[in-house]
Amino acid sequence: MDFPQIAFLLFAATAVVAAAAVISLRNPVHAVLCLVLTFFSVACTWIVAGAEFLGVALILVYVGAVMVLFLFVVMMLDIDVAPLRRNYVRYLPLGLAVSVVMLAEIVTLIGVRAKLAASFVPNAASTELPNTVWLARTLFSGFELPFEVAAVILTVAVVAAVMLTLRHRGGVRTQDPAWQSGVRASDRVRMVRMESVRPATPAAPPGGE
Repeated sequence: MDFPQIAFLLFAATAVVAAAAVISLRNPVHAVLCLVLTFFSVACTWIVAGAEFLGVALILVYVGAVMVLFLFVVMMLDIDVAPLRRNYVRYLPLGLAVSVVMLAEIVTLIGVRAKLAASFVPNAASTELPNTVWLARTLFSGFELPFEVAAVILTVAVVAAVMLTLRHRGGVRTQDPAWQSGVRASDRVRMVRMESVRPATPAAPPGGE
């Protein structure tokens, strides 16, 4: 068993452990940190396997964009975030642990890529396609139906998330855009005509000038 294969197994094991922590931890902040580690570990496995485009896209798209969406969803759900904001120092150990593991994975990945580059012999007659071209041809030719099914599932998930945030709950003040756009000026302002009354002159005190 060579070094790249050992690194692949370590990355895969880290991804599985972090994914299990995501669904087992009750604290949403801890779950988000473990989800970041899961995405990063899976990206490392793809890079070791030779799918550099998938690994970089996973880090840029999921860690950089989808995680922000997850945080918005967590903040919109009925989660009492007030206790989470207090004593934020208690999240420091897990944050440092995730950072150290990611740093170790980066160093290991650099070593794997350096070893593979040292053993690579360029061949001018090689007809190997870049993995971006291979991915596009494979995805849209042999796996077109699963790709469309995945797109439909993601669309349904987005609609479900919107419906969860728009459900009516008691004690929560919401807006009605249809009523707001149909309101008239007479509904907002009412002109009242009142007769002016002269204030009575106070009586002079006894013995005053």
